[in-house]
Amino acid sequence: MSYDAKFRVWRGDQSGGELRDYTVEVNEGEVVLDIIHRLQATQSPDLAVRWNCKAGKCGSCSAEVNGRPRLLCMTRMSTFTEDEVITVTPMRTFPVMRDLVTDVSFNYQKAREVQSFTPPADLKPGEYRMQQVDVERSQEFRKCIECFLCQNTCHVVRDHEDNKEAFSGPRFLMRIAELEMHPLDVADRRVTAQDDHGLGLCNITKCCTEVCPEHIKITDNALIPMKERVADRKYDPIVWLGSKIFRRNP
Repeated sequence: MSYDAKFRVWRGDQSGGELRDYTVEVNEGEVVLDIIHRLQATQSPDLAVRWNCKAGKCGSCSAEVNGRPRLLCMTRMSTFTEDEVITVTPMRTFPVMRDLVTDVSFNYQKAREVQSFTPPADLKPGEYRMQQVDVERSQEFRKCIECFLCQNTCHVVRDHEDNKEAFSGPRFLMRIAELEMHPLDVADRRVTAQDDHGLGLCNITKCCTEVCPEHIKITDNALIPMKERVADRKYDPIVWLGSKIFRRNP
C-alpha cells in the first residue's frame, strides 16, 4: 500500500536557505531516509544528506524531523498520519554546510581535548584484569554511535553559541565519566571535568537522554554520578582539608 506524503525539506547553505514543499510517494515499511532518497532520485538530485549504514549504527543521518532530533534511518513513516506534513531540517546546533548536512567538527575538536585512557605505568598489555561488575558499569556508554543528537539537543550549546568553548556537551562528558569509572584508569578526571569541560553548566534536564537512539541513560548513569564525584572532590570540607595536608612537602 502506498500514498503520497507531503514533505517540507530545508534547502540552502551557509549563506541562507528556505523550506521547500514536496510531494513524495511512500510505501509500506519505509523510513524517512527512504523518502529523502526517493526525493533525490525523482525530483531533487542535488539534495545533500549525510548517511552511511541505514541501520541506526553509524550515526551519520542525524537531522530534525518535525523539530525533534532523530536518525532519519530509524524514523518510521508509520509514526506519521498520511495527511501530516513532515518537516525535515538539519541539526540546529551546528553550522549548515548544505541542505541537511551540518558541520559537526566541533565534536571532533572536543573529543581531542579528552585525555585518553591512562592505565598504570607498570601494567603491561595482556595484564589487564577487571571484575565483571566494573565492565558492566561503563559498557553502557560504549554503545554510543556518535550521532551527536545529544549534543544537538543540549540547550547549553543549542541556545548559547558562546558556551561552546567552555562546554564539551553530554557526549564527551559521558566519555569522561566512562574513563573516570574505569578501574584501570589512573587519571583523576574530576577537576578537568568541571574546569575544562564545563560539567557545572549541565543542569540535568535529561533532554540528551530523551533523544539518544541507543537509549543510553546519559544523565542518570554518567552526568549525575560525575557531578557527585566532582562535588566530593571540590566541595567536601574533609576531602579538601586532606588534599591540602597531603600535598605539603616533607
